[in-house]
This record gives sequence, structure tokens and C-alpha cells, in this order.
Amino acid sequence: MSGLAFPPGLILLLGGIVLPFFGPTGRRIVVLGLPLVTLWAVWSVPDGPAVTARLLEYEVVLVEGDRLSRLFGTIFAIMSAAGGLFALGNARTIELCASLVYAGAAIGVIFAGDLLTLFVFWELMAVGSTLVLWSAGTVAAYRASMRYLSIHLLGGLVLMAGIAAWVASTGGIEFGRMTEALSDGGLNSAGAWLILAGFLLNAGAPPLSAWLPDAYPEASPSGMVTLSAFTTKTAVYVLIVGFAGTQLLVWLGLYMVFYGIVYALLENDMRRILAYSIVNQVGFMVTGIGIGTAMAVNGSAAHAFTHIIYKALLLMSAGAVLHMTGRRKCSDLGGLIQTMPLTATCGIVGALAISSFPLTSGFISKSMIPQAALDGHLTFVWFALAAASAGVFLHAGIKFPWFVFFQKDSGLRPPEPPMGMRVAMVIFAALCIILGVAPGLLYEILSEPVDYVPYTGEHVVAQLQLLLFSGLAFFIMLPMLKRTLTISLDWDWFYRRLGPTLVKSLGDVILSADRTFRAVFLGLLRRGLEGAKTHYGPESVAARSWTTAGMVLCAVAALGLYLIFLYW
Repeated sequence: MSGLAFPPGLILLLGGIVLPFFGPTGRRIVVLGLPLVTLWAVWSVPDGPAVTARLLEYEVVLVEGDRLSRLFGTIFAIMSAAGGLFALGNARTIELCASLVYAGAAIGVIFAGDLLTLFVFWELMAVGSTLVLWSAGTVAAYRASMRYLSIHLLGGLVLMAGIAAWVASTGGIEFGRMTEALSDGGLNSAGAWLILAGFLLNAGAPPLSAWLPDAYPEASPSGMVTLSAFTTKTAVYVLIVGFAGTQLLVWLGLYMVFYGIVYALLENDMRRILAYSIVNQVGFMVTGIGIGTAMAVNGSAAHAFTHIIYKALLLMSAGAVLHMTGRRKCSDLGGLIQTMPLTATCGIVGALAISSFPLTSGFISKSMIPQAALDGHLTFVWFALAAASAGVFLHAGIKFPWFVFFQKDSGLRPPEPPMGMRVAMVIFAALCIILGVAPGLLYEILSEPVDYVPYTGEHVVAQLQLLLFSGLAFFIMLPMLKRTLTISLDWDWFYRRLGPTLVKSLGDVILSADRTFRAVFLGLLRRGLEGAKTHYGPESVAARSWTTAGMVLCAVAALGLYLIFLYW
């Protein structure tokens, strides 16, 4: 064994466990310092298995490194540091602890070399993210966390069933490419399909995609920043490793893309807008994974990297607004550019990046996926992704900053957020621009060699035309896009409303049947006792005094019956 002798994620996991025992200064050092130590550890992992152990007859690979895992490990460590900086001074201690555990578990998944190790860290990640939600300390957050935990426990059961079927059919626990096994038939295929279903649930794929916009907006202002980074992106990572080239993912990804756009356009809550936008952006990545070429996989991985940065930046901007105003509805906000110019500027940078505006990080990553579709002669997919890019600019690129920072004057005059929040936003805004200006910094660490030049005249002009026409359409349709205090029905209606109603109805039926059964049973029991009392009670024939002759007669009869039975 060479290189790192322990899983990098354990640094953050252990840090989250011991954090409550430190004072305020020690907590700052742990929250900001451990992610940097983890970043060093990520780049210390060599290629191939680095940490192994024996479990029964299996060899578990606790750490296995390659370029893809180091790419995701890098952005996870950076996100942990920036998220901690944004949360310091505003978040509760339990949230800081849960965030470290959550990030550490996500890095554990990234470097897991076998299915058992992956599953353990996968479930730790669900526990950590649930604690992040709980730490908001509100009734809405608690209820959302219960629904969130239920969905992810279901996903964990599906994943565990898939792993069990896979191990039973193959005899091994190695985690690698499973695409071909989907069509093999038998237990092997069943295991692969169940594993794929478990991964897709964390990615926010249909039909259980509504857990994300249901739960994330109920977290604290800093909690949602943390939640946006890890669960869906670990799902993207494992889908790349296990299921790249699975054609089904192309269509699931396109569904996610347009599902996120439609619901984000209908939404009035600024944090739910950005939550639906997460599903939308992960849909681009899932589509790229389904295409499966080197260009598409590179695009999905690069887009996951940049998405974590600009989505966190957008949510930092929204979180700062929520922290300073206590409001999250677009209909209650507006005109905040007057007193929160830095927050607005950072939010605009994030909005431009998510819209793939030239010279921002989104431009150099997202465009690789449509290019892969074009290279593979997937014309419909290319058109769909181009249309989706226009939709992204409508809901996240313009709608969020316009209704929150511009539009009408809401009369609110909040100051800029605390220093930690401002510094975190500025750092991520700078990263969005640096990666957009110098794409080679990202391309050099991708898993496959990159043969792609984003800044061609044709590509830049086409993208600018698309964005400008989208912007024109937004302002033409502005009267229709103004939000009111309405709600949008989503798939979560089935387990938030219909589910409890069905459970209550079923409970009423069971209670009614129970009452009927009890009444019938007690009636029969009562009649039986009354009959027994009639025949064997104090006034019954059996309780009366018998004559000696009668007793002798009974004894002779019993003896006679005994002799007959004995003879027979």
C-alpha cells in the first residue's frame, strides 16, 4: 500500500464529531481548516486501490483513486470550506457538525472502491443531510426532514437490495461499470437495475424528484447552500462510474431538464426556484452520462464541478437575502439592489454562470454536453438542450435576480450580510469568472483528455443570440411571469397529501373492522359464558346433590365403558 493510508472523508467525519468540544475559536479553525487538509488528502490518493481491508471472505477497498474521484473530491473539499465560511457566525453548532459529516460521507462515496463501502458512506450521507435540515429548528424543517429521510431510506433499501442481488449473482463486491449488465437478464440484471434506481433517486430523477424542492428550501440560509452540493453530485459521480452510456439516462435527463424549468417558472419562493434549478442542471449531467462518449462524460463531470460553485453562489445570495430580511417570496421582495449591491452583484454572476454566459464557468462546461449530442448525431437531444438553455436563462438567469433585487421597490432596506457571508460569495463569484476565462484550469484535471475549444466565434455568437432572445422573451412576457401567492402541485402531493389521506382512510377502515370484530367476538364469548353457567353453574343439573344409588349407577356405567374399550 502506498500513498494515503486512510479515507480522506474521515478527516471531515471525525471533525464533525469532535467539533462541539471546541470553543468558538477552535470551531472556526476546524470548520475552515479541515476542508483544506482534506483537499491535500484528496490529492495524496494514488491511482488504484490505496486502502483495503478484509470483511468475511471479501476484500473491501476503502479508498481507490483515479482522476474522476480526485476531481469530485476537490470540489467537495472546496465547497465544504466555502460553505463553512458562509455559515460561521450564523449557523447553529449542530449544523456545522452535520455539514462536516455530510461532506465527509460524500467524499467517502467518491473514493469507495467497492459496493459495501459505498453503501456505508451513502447512508452516512443521508444521516448528515437530514441533520442539516433538522438544525434549522423550525416545524416546517422538521416535517420536511421526515419526508426527506423517508424517501432516502427507501432509496437506501432499494440500493441495498440491488447490491445483495449483484453480489449473489457475481460473487464480488467491486464497483465498476454495470451498463451491460442491465440487459443480461437474471439476478445480475435485477441487481444492476436496483442499484441504478437507488442512484437515480439521489439524483432527483422521476418519479421521486420532488423531495429536493420539498426539503432543501426549509433548511437554514447556510444549510441549503451545503445541501445543494453533495447528494445530487455524488449521484452524478456513481452514475458516471457505473452507468455511462445507458440510453435510458438520456430521456430521464431531458425530463429533469424541462421539469425543473417549468416548475421554476411557476414558483414564487426564491429558494424553491433555485431548488428546481438544481434538478434542471443535474438533468443536463444525467443526459451527458446517458450519451456516454468521452466528450459527454467530460461535460457531465465538468458541469458538476462548475454547478457546485455557481449554484452555491446563487443560494448564498438568496440565503443572505433571507438572513437579512426574513422573507423568501418573490412577491415580497424587490429593490434590494439599493442596500445590498454586493449580494446582488454576486447573485448576478451566479445567474450568468448558470445561464452559460461567455466568460463564466457555465459556458465552458455545459456546452460540452450539447456538443457531444451533436457529435453523436443526436439532433433531437441537441435541440432539446438548446431550448433548455434558453429556459435556464429565463428562470435562474433573469427571474431570480430581477424579482429579488430589481423589479418593484418593496420598501425593504436591509444592510449587507455579515462579513463571512460576503467573503464566501466573493470567493465563489471570482471562481465563476476565473474558470470561465481560463477553462484549461478545469480541463486539465478531467478524467479524459479534452479536445474541445469553447471560445469559437460561432459558439460565442450562437450562445449570445440564444441568451438575448431569451431575455427579450422574459420582458415581453413579464406581466405573465409576475408571481402571486400560489402553490404548485408536484409529485410530492402523492406522499404529502394523498399518502396521509389514504393512510387515515385505511386506518379508519381497520378501526371500524376492529370494532366490529371485537363486538362479534365479545358477543359470542358472552353467550358462551352464559351457556356454561346454565349447564355448569351453581343452579345447573351438574351442581345438584346426587343420591348414592345414582352415583353407583354412574360408576358402574363408566366401568362398563372402560371394559368395552379395553376389550376392543
